[in-house]
Amino acid sequence: MKKALAIALAAIMAVSLAACGGTTTSSSGTSSQDNSTSQSTSTGGGAEIAMITDKGDIDDKSFNQGTWEGIQAYCEENGKTSQYYKPAAATTDDYITSIEQAIKDGAKVIVTPGFLFEVPIYTVQEQHPDVKFILIDGNPNDGAKEPTYKTAENTVGIKFSEEQAGYLAGYAAVMDGHTKLGFLGGQAVPAVVNFGYGYVQGANDAAKELGITVEMMYTNTDGFSATPEAQAMAAGWYNAGTEIVFGCGGSVGNSVFSAAEASNGLSIGVDIDQSGESTTVVTSAMKGLAAAVEDVLDQYYAGSFPGGQNLILGADKNAVSLEMTHAKFTKFDTAAYDAMYQKLASGEVKVKNYEAASSADQLGTENCKVTVVTM
Repeated sequence: MKKALAIALAAIMAVSLAACGGTTTSSSGTSSQDNSTSQSTSTGGGAEIAMITDKGDIDDKSFNQGTWEGIQAYCEENGKTSQYYKPAAATTDDYITSIEQAIKDGAKVIVTPGFLFEVPIYTVQEQHPDVKFILIDGNPNDGAKEPTYKTAENTVGIKFSEEQAGYLAGYAAVMDGHTKLGFLGGQAVPAVVNFGYGYVQGANDAAKELGITVEMMYTNTDGFSATPEAQAMAAGWYNAGTEIVFGCGGSVGNSVFSAAEASNGLSIGVDIDQSGESTTVVTSAMKGLAAAVEDVLDQYYAGSFPGGQNLILGADKNAVSLEMTHAKFTKFDTAAYDAMYQKLASGEVKVKNYEAASSADQLGTENCKVTVVTM
């Protein structure tokens, strides 16, 4: 989930190899047919499990990294091999090229993290019935204006209730004493919008509970990279009085962290625990990327791959959360967190997702006044 990376078309460099139940080796070379850059944990001839990165890098401290860490953990525990491929650009054709290369290299399971893989997986799943596909944050469809959805028996779609994780972040921020908040998201794909809409609703409900009104600055970028423009936007908010900003979407968060550090502001991370990225991170709104991937891989090797299913994982499955171990709240505590989490898990508190409104200021949050800004 970041801006498409420019990679030379004349040749593609294969980067370092790392062991996962094998011997560490390294090699580099070029190929006129391979349009992906890869990192392999196999010792030659490809690997059983392949991951195709979405926009950005494998070490994005977000969804790519979280997914890859789940694959690596499974490999280390079970003696399997894995390899990742980075497409030349974030296009359907380039994603399919990397998928086809992984299959050519011998992959039996292919993991694709990101909504942008819906069309590529729809295209390839029935062409390769012997390969299993794990699609994170999406369900396979043809990409039409009124799309046709089909999840084949060799594919599983996994979505998360990111709106619940975002809700917890917004609720906690206001209960902790903040009244001027910001949301700076990456590209407005469903997962990012879910986080943002949940954040607004959580802030609203906390404000209503406290009998106050809070303000929210809200924007999305056109990608998932750390950019001077995103940092300048966040810096402007901090300088105008915003106290805490949720940086949501790959390396977009790094722009927020940098602005917060320069302005003595606070920030919220996303997807995985990002407390190590900046001293300004109060908490992170997380989803269980690694655990979900590990679970499906375990089912595959046990002969019970959940093919043909589209799963939605939320608080009821303990699949979303707010990072509390390294949290830097001054008022909001674990007891308050546990109480609200239980309400989400039981369905007592329901949170609207991306389908509920065309923009964040249309959610009807009377106690949270949202100002949507375009970049």
